[in-house]
Amino acid sequence: MIRNTVAITQRELRSYFVSPVAWVITAFFVSIWGILFFAIVTGSREANLRPLLSNFSVTFLFVGPFLTMRLIAEEAKTGTLELLLTQPIREVELVMGKYFAAVGFLMFMLAVTLFFPVLLSVFGNPDRGPMAAGYLGILLQGMAFMAIGLIASSLTQNQIIAAAVTFVVLLLLWLADVVTLGGAAAEIARFVSISQRSQDMLRGVIDTKDVVFFIALIVGCLFVTTQIITARRWR
Repeated sequence: MIRNTVAITQRELRSYFVSPVAWVITAFFVSIWGILFFAIVTGSREANLRPLLSNFSVTFLFVGPFLTMRLIAEEAKTGTLELLLTQPIREVELVMGKYFAAVGFLMFMLAVTLFFPVLLSVFGNPDRGPMAAGYLGILLQGMAFMAIGLIASSLTQNQIIAAAVTFVVLLLLWLADVVTLGGAAAEIARFVSISQRSQDMLRGVIDTKDVVFFIALIVGCLFVTTQIITARRWR
């Protein structure tokens, strides 16, 4: 299982790094983050990375759909998915390989931004605890977004549709806690609110419940994607 998963991950990562679209997306968002970093630091005069990490969190609503839209939808459109399913590869290996590749490229994008906390540490004295907690929150949120995007990509052969569905779902989860509801619906909305859980970590508060929520969401999404791929095999 591990060998097949690693092989698929390597293939997908290679496709990311040779894709001009992926590099354009990376350059675009890193440039935006750089501009925001400059504006926030010069405006507040504080060695505080929290406002920038909050913007990372928001822009991931757009990064997620772009990074996941082609993972399975493109394979289904070109017919290579059916070819893969005829190989001695289990559905879970295929799903995990593609997921790890998307997360790997996401981590690459985040690694580029480590320049910002290093710069703050050189010219200021920031509190490293909240910065580390903030990056953990952003990473967990991004991993959850990748898992949700993978489901959308497995449901269609159209990459644009996959990206649009992913964005709508992520936006709903992001805005869940600001929707005016009452009773049990309000409790459910607060529970599934990704933005609230991320903001807690950005403040330096790592709550086990939030970590478990993200892990459960990721595992659940990967399970559902695996079932969808299994249904394709036997269709």
